[in-house]
Amino acid sequence: MDLRIGGLNYSRVQGSLLPNDALINKVLNPTKTIIYRWGHDLAGLFVPRRCGGCDKGLMHFERCLCMTCEQDLPLTRFHEDAENRVEQLFRGKVQLNAASALLHFSATGMVQRMLHRLKYHHDRQLGLHMGRLMGEELATSLRFATVDALLPVPLHPRKEHMRGYNQSQVLVDGMRQRWPLESIGKGLVRVIRTPSQTHRSRLDRWLNVKEAFHLPRPEELRGRHVLIVDDVVTTGATLEGCVKALSAVPDIRISVFTAACA
Repeated sequence: MDLRIGGLNYSRVQGSLLPNDALINKVLNPTKTIIYRWGHDLAGLFVPRRCGGCDKGLMHFERCLCMTCEQDLPLTRFHEDAENRVEQLFRGKVQLNAASALLHFSATGMVQRMLHRLKYHHDRQLGLHMGRLMGEELATSLRFATVDALLPVPLHPRKEHMRGYNQSQVLVDGMRQRWPLESIGKGLVRVIRTPSQTHRSRLDRWLNVKEAFHLPRPEELRGRHVLIVDDVVTTGATLEGCVKALSAVPDIRISVFTAACA
């Protein structure tokens, strides 16, 4: 039997009056929060959390980037500009509906450090955070409004196994938290393990990837508007290879979005 005494609800259990669950939760939840923060700060003494942009220690309320880096992100604002640098990379080579990038990339800047942590230091949380920013940017973009599927640039299975994950899929996972479209991560498969593209000329990059991709079930992509997602675009050779493979699908529309452009 429940009783109300002094504005609080109590339950009678074996002849005793005990506060009900709502009261217990009201008392315990602040305690849990205090314990969590204490444990979080104590863990930080032994394994400090570092900002993905500047490598400084993070405060307990900061997630992956410090407040300064978050405010100083070099956003491109390309999304509504049909003449932006990313679209110009592909003009005359492949047919795209739209192309853009979230951030400007420089070899020694904040974005380079962020992508390096994502690709080589297993910083999935940073990748998810970047993906959320990407999703927020495109969710209200008119030029990308008809996109209905997100396709991460695939890694060769052996490279993905060695790395532990596909960084482009992590970005897509973050994007879907803000822009809940279907992820078709197996819609395109990398069948040739290509050497690193770093320090290669544009021709070498293209020769490196031109036969690397395969469509296992092209009929499932017919009539769709697919957004290819990658971490960074430089010459565009890898993305061009993906677009050419997808272009074999009838009635498909293809757009491109990357976390950064060099």
